[in-house]
Amino acid sequence: MQKSLLLIVCLLSAICASAASSSVTVTSPANGSTVPGPVSFVASATSSCSEGVASMGIYTAPGVLAYVANGSSLNTSLSLSAGTYNTTVEEWDYCGGASTKAVTVTVSSGQSGVTITAPTNNGNPGSPVNFVASASSTCSKGVASMGIYTAPYQLAYVGNGSSLNTNLTLSTGTYNATVTEWDNCGGSSSTPVTFTVGSGGGGGSGSGGSSFAELQHSGGWDEYGQIAPTYVDCSPSPCDGITFSMEQNIKSPSMSGEATEYNLGSDKAIAYGDGLWNNHLIGSQSSQGMPDSGHDEVNTYHNFTYDVYFYGSDLALSQALEFDVNQFFDSMGFIFGHECRIAAGNEWDVWDDASGKWIPTGIACNPIDNEWNHLTIKVERTTDNQLTYQSIELNGVTSTLNWTYGHGSAPSSWWGITINYQMDGNYKQSAYSVYLDELTFTYE
Repeated sequence: MQKSLLLIVCLLSAICASAASSSVTVTSPANGSTVPGPVSFVASATSSCSEGVASMGIYTAPGVLAYVANGSSLNTSLSLSAGTYNTTVEEWDYCGGASTKAVTVTVSSGQSGVTITAPTNNGNPGSPVNFVASASSTCSKGVASMGIYTAPYQLAYVGNGSSLNTNLTLSTGTYNATVTEWDNCGGSSSTPVTFTVGSGGGGGSGSGGSSFAELQHSGGWDEYGQIAPTYVDCSPSPCDGITFSMEQNIKSPSMSGEATEYNLGSDKAIAYGDGLWNNHLIGSQSSQGMPDSGHDEVNTYHNFTYDVYFYGSDLALSQALEFDVNQFFDSMGFIFGHECRIAAGNEWDVWDDASGKWIPTGIACNPIDNEWNHLTIKVERTTDNQLTYQSIELNGVTSTLNWTYGHGSAPSSWWGITINYQMDGNYKQSAYSVYLDELTFTYE
């Protein structure tokens, strides 16, 4: 393995630097906890090695390496038999160093079952309703899939695996829902949950806000190409050597059955070309029936959440993926830019609108190939018209920022709230595709 070779080279060389300091943080499972199987492991690592963390692994017992992932984070589930495990999560860096974190976890021997985290029983969520649940099974082959019945015989959602996290757009009313798991031995189990969806325009977020759901499936998307170093919009594709496209109603890969595929490439030798997709939600050119022609609505909203699942098979080809929230009124522009640098260094940057530059956050961004990555971004326009980046959550790991910057400018005639999704090309403009699903935007 590469880490062993680096260590041997270091031991034989008289010019090796001193060992890098490093640490491992395990978010799940909690040390000393008792959980049903499969066991969810979520962890991240840091290192003072200038080249960073190479990989991470999970030992379920001394000398038993059960899982290895490249990069400085891992998010996986391990099927473990009932019993107590003295596990170890370890990171290996590119300087030959390593560090560990011990976690003791007991896997319960309970029967098959479904645990529902959201919505809460007898709760009052807004629409879309967020369903979060996990399942365990005594079947030696594990859980095959999970589904949500919003009423008897009304199967509204099915997903593979032993966990689900999805949003369902539901009308006002009381629901006697059921979350069911089906195992690979032909068995199943269910847990009921009763909740009431309240009324309110656009669908409540549960905290006083309103939401637009399944936006990847919505109309109103504009698409552009941009090429370094000026990054001036061009359209339609191909233009300036860039090729870009989107295709809606993708059934596979998909969570909802209505995913959208976004593609970026080139028809000639260029580098660092981008594909940009933009949707006007509120205000001028609204795709959601909210034109705000009287200019009495756009400026009343302060808190925004961009929630999306994304999937790619070759994410390492992406220079970066960008997810933005934009608000414009009274000649002021508020561009909340979030950039997950991948080929450019696996780190989140945020946009300083007043200075017009990207600011590294120090937060790792390591999306996983061939899996649905869940991203939730929360931002706020403060009462004194500043931009606050509140938090970034990727695959269950939340990083809190609460960083505040000044705003930019905008034409006085332009009032609106928009979202962007952008894909950046690498130094070879390698072609790649990314799928978006369950895209929900919440505003309040």
